[in-house]
Parts: sequence; structure tokens; C-alpha cells
Amino acid sequence: MTPEWAMVVPASVAWLLCRWLVRAGGRLLDHPNERSLHDTPVPRGGGIGILAGIGAALAFLPSLPVLLLWLVGLALALGAFSLLDDLFHLSPGVRFLVQGAVATLLVGLGLWAPHLPLPGSPDLPPLLGMLFSGLWLVWMTNLYNFMDGMDGFAGGMALFGFGALAVLGWQGGGWAYALLCAAVAAAAAGFLWFNLPPARLFMGDVGSTALGLLAAGLVLWGDRSGLFPFWAGVLVFAPFVVDASVTLLRRLLRGERIWRAHRSHYYQRLVQLGWGHGRTVFWEYLLMLACGLSAVGAVRLSTTLQWILAGGWASVFVGLMGWVDRTWRRHLVKE
Repeated sequence: MTPEWAMVVPASVAWLLCRWLVRAGGRLLDHPNERSLHDTPVPRGGGIGILAGIGAALAFLPSLPVLLLWLVGLALALGAFSLLDDLFHLSPGVRFLVQGAVATLLVGLGLWAPHLPLPGSPDLPPLLGMLFSGLWLVWMTNLYNFMDGMDGFAGGMALFGFGALAVLGWQGGGWAYALLCAAVAAAAAGFLWFNLPPARLFMGDVGSTALGLLAAGLVLWGDRSGLFPFWAGVLVFAPFVVDASVTLLRRLLRGERIWRAHRSHYYQRLVQLGWGHGRTVFWEYLLMLACGLSAVGAVRLSTTLQWILAGGWASVFVGLMGWVDRTWRRHLVKE
């Protein structure tokens, strides 16, 4: 498959199916709740279009390594399972059980990182590497779902994130890997046409969980195959990883039930502060683009410069979160 077809086929399939879903509406309607940032019911299930686009691309991609085929196949299967959650609202325990089984299977097949996601990190003992990688797979699957709460947000992260992985794979000589990542990004673009503010279609768990698993797995595979270091893949998805991880930790420290719906993510607070979906997602896109470009350029740097870059980004995120926290506290005082 040429690079053009790797983008045209999945984008077209996703666009056509999402267009039908917007018109059909039906049972897959997302009604506003305590976590929502929208006020009226919106059709969901756009992830069906994304997964269909990825599946269609597989017929045209060059021969993929067996482990990548397992990853894509299990991501599609997890998406199909998550469609049941969109329809019937499965319990958190059932969802975690299935996600844990998928992660365990992938790790058992060899998809695990030999070291931590830090520049120049020494190798981990295999058992610790497997345990960490399993947790990474489950956490990314869930955090992507947690972050799918604003028009254009999760679809944009898929477009920028998998697009950056495609460039990283191409730089590292992984042509088939790069085309697969490009296909995922293109399928997300087909969906994003209907999800930009104001959204006419939501992704749903069917798309967010599958994309989260693919993001985690493709980062692990890129690192294990020597295409790029683990930490660079994490930097690509840092806008999601940092927001979701810090928010989860803070909720745990406050003793909150982390499986309950909430609106305390940083992106949610920006919307509630009056930024709206459009302005918030625009600045988030710039952040995603900057993280992706940094990751692409950083793999050529020395370990020392990589640490400086990582420290710089840590400072940026701490500064941004601190600013949102201060603004939010002032907002609460005014109310």
C-alpha cells in the first residue's frame, strides 16, 4: 500500500460510516449526565467508523509482523466488546476483567517494554518489564476513555498521536509500522469531520478503548523493535497521559470513587471556565502538535539533551496545570 492509500482508504470508510451513523441516530444516543460537557443528546458510536476504517486498511497494508496483527485484532475485538458497554452499560469490574485479559495475552505474546519510559533507562528484569507493560496497556485503554469527553478531543489526539508514531516509525525504518499508524490517524480524521465542535457524533467506548489499547501497544512495539525509545512514544500522548494520570491521583488522594463520572479533568475545567469546546480543543491541538514534533526531533538527540527536553516538558505541564488550578479556585470563590 502506498502512503496515499494508507490514508485514503481508512479515512473514506470511516467518513462514510460515520455519516450514516449521524443520520441514523437511533439507540446510540449520548444523553447528558453529571460528567458531560454537552447539553443535548448526540449520536455516539463513531468509533465503529474508526475501527471499520482500520479494518479496511488491513486488506491493503503490506505484510505486518504477527505481533502487530495480534495487537490490531485484539483492539478491534475490544472495541466490539466496548460497543456492548455503549449499549448496555457494563459494570466496571467486567470491563477491567476483559481489559486485563487482553493486556495479559499481549504481554504473554511478547509485547512488553524492557525498560522504563525514561531517556537512557537501564533494562528492567523481565518480570518487572512485563508487569509494567501490562499496567501501561490497561491504563492507556482506560485513560483514553476518560479523556473522551469534549468535542474533537479524543479524535484529535488520535490524529496527532498516531500521525507522530507514523513519522517515528518511518524515521526508524519500520515502513509497515508507519503505514499502520498512518492508517489509524486517517481513520480518526474521517471520524473527526463529524466530531469537531459542535460535534454531530461522539466516539463512544467502542472507539476510545480500542484507540487507547492501540496507542499503548504501538508505543511498546516501536520501543521493543528499536524504532524509537519508549519515552518518546509517551511524550506523543502526553496531553492525555498527564491530564488523566494527575487527575486520577488527585481523586485517589481525596478518597473519591475513581470509577464514578466526574468533570474534574483539566480540559473539562477549561470548558467550564468559559473557554468552550472550540477554544479549548484548539489550544489542546497546539499542545499535541508540539509534543509530537518534540518526540520526532528528540530521538536524534543525546541522552543528556533528551533529559533536558523531558524536564522542560515536565515544567510546561506543571505550569499549565498550576495555572488552571489557580483560575479554577478563583472561579469557585466568585460563585
